[in-house]
Amino acid sequence: MTSKVVAMLLAGGKGTRLGELTKDLAKPAVPFGGKYRIIDFTMSNIANSEISTVGVVVQYSPLMLNKHIGIGKPWGLDRQHGGVSVLAPFSDREGGSWFSGTADAIVKNLNYVEQYEPDELLVLSGDHVYQMDYTKMLAFHRSQDADATISVIEVPMDEASRFGILNTNEDLSIYEFDEKPENPKNNLASMGIYIFKWDVIKPYLLEDEKDKSSDHDFGKDIIPKLLADEKRLFAYKFDGYWKDVGTVTSYWETNMDLLKEDFQTLLMSKEWATYPNEENRPPEYIGATAEITNSLISSGSFIEGRIEDSILFIGVETKTGSEVSSSIILPDAVIGENVILDRVIVTSGIEIPDHAVIRSQGDEPVVLSKDTLEDYLNEGGGQNE
Repeated sequence: MTSKVVAMLLAGGKGTRLGELTKDLAKPAVPFGGKYRIIDFTMSNIANSEISTVGVVVQYSPLMLNKHIGIGKPWGLDRQHGGVSVLAPFSDREGGSWFSGTADAIVKNLNYVEQYEPDELLVLSGDHVYQMDYTKMLAFHRSQDADATISVIEVPMDEASRFGILNTNEDLSIYEFDEKPENPKNNLASMGIYIFKWDVIKPYLLEDEKDKSSDHDFGKDIIPKLLADEKRLFAYKFDGYWKDVGTVTSYWETNMDLLKEDFQTLLMSKEWATYPNEENRPPEYIGATAEITNSLISSGSFIEGRIEDSILFIGVETKTGSEVSSSIILPDAVIGENVILDRVIVTSGIEIPDHAVIRSQGDEPVVLSKDTLEDYLNEGGGQNE
């Protein structure tokens, strides 16, 4: 069923609203959930849906993402025909430039898609956390003989104005697309997941590329043109867990969701596994003074002190007397003796000195990096005893 589908995974986002977390990383490469990166969820969806051809389109700070994807072995995509290809901006005889929009990222990789002669193009984002069987969406798309199918999720009505909203008829055919409407007509928000008939979408992509006034974006430009030409567009309802990890607060909240029983299937499901590309580390060491409650502790960690409602990545060390609560500690960070951290995100490789006390004082968690640590220790961003 999926043999004539090419997936294009857009993984080039800057993620500027994630601040220090994306200073040297593309947003999809940001560590998540103890031993994963954000992109692992979409890559695992591809693997579990048995889609065997995927182009991962990279752009900003791609080094770690390139290394992480590699030849796609964790997701069964290390194969001679199809498999995974990492696609970066390039220069040809006519010059080259960075991708200027989601549609532009596809049209500049037109030759990659064309070589597989696909029936359908599946367009995905690399910075969402969710589990989805794309074969079900594909079956719906084909059953409706749709030219394009857009996955939607119901959001609270008072938040609908923050999203691209699809207005539909009873049969879920789309008659209107509203980008962040002030007065939304419904709460069906686009998830940025598209299936297109390739022979239908290709000429629209080529025409859009010539339009100097276009943003070269699927939501802003391509979808409205398809609707104007009365193409068959349908909404596919998704009713599972889905989060766009776009801000520091949403990143913290989505990680914390993993500690709730209702959401643990995101990591624990045997039927729909999430595959990491993890380093080979020794088992975690839980010391004599350690007290751990409702937390995820990853391999290679050395734990003393009290850990509560927190996620510790690989190679983290917490020393005697430390208290870590409602926090996310990224790989190889060291938490000194008698340190108190509450609602804090510690970036990779940071060492928190003994006796530091840092607590979030507002709605947004504190992010400690090499550039911000001293500020929080010395200028009252947190507390320091």
